[in-house]
Amino acid sequence: MSKFSARSSEEELMDDLDCSGEVVYQTLRELEIINKLLGGNQVTANGLTHLIEKQGEKPQRLKIVDLGCGSGDMLVRIANWGKRNRIQLELIGVDANPHIVEYAQNNTRDHPEITYQVLNIFSDEFRELDFDVVVSTLFTHHFNDQELISLLQYCSEKARVGVVINDIHRHWFAYYSIKWLTWLFSRSEMVKNDAAVSVLRSFKRSELEHIIKQAGQNQFSIHWKWAFRWQVVIPC
Repeated sequence: MSKFSARSSEEELMDDLDCSGEVVYQTLRELEIINKLLGGNQVTANGLTHLIEKQGEKPQRLKIVDLGCGSGDMLVRIANWGKRNRIQLELIGVDANPHIVEYAQNNTRDHPEITYQVLNIFSDEFRELDFDVVVSTLFTHHFNDQELISLLQYCSEKARVGVVINDIHRHWFAYYSIKWLTWLFSRSEMVKNDAAVSVLRSFKRSELEHIIKQAGQNQFSIHWKWAFRWQVVIPC
């Protein structure tokens, strides 16, 4: 059986919530560069545009929660998206690793509209949050199907506007390309390991459709975007 035929359950080094220090900071810096160079971050911003268009009337204010916020680079892009669209934003980055949140706070300190919370997304504390939109970028592949179904059920019920997901298309070309690129250019052993593993943990279109429908959602769109990304938009 091909390694690409089903989602892998192999854990990534980044899944260790105790990981900290320069290895994490180097990884976050490199991931930010990779996403910028490959255009992956644009998938989330474009998904927000599609979500707002589906609402008909453009809102004046939005409260957006970013799950697995990493370095905060996506929140900065969303902040800039809000300025271009003249939407006042309240942005909350959520990550379960306090060391990553600390890095993100320092990385985005020039953006007062961005705040952070150290939270497990399956905790009662997370369920106390209120929000209009949930976004996640390269985050959903960290969880198994049943965990994702539960998460999507909750987020779809709680979000007043909708959910935007940006994650990887599991494909042999994506796998071998990222292994080659990180082998050549990365100085982070975490990036070299996790970049390839993340492809194996990610999704075929049919798998995403099954997860979303099992979460009780029938109105959604899935679009393939470069570089091997799925853009999922679920209006609520």
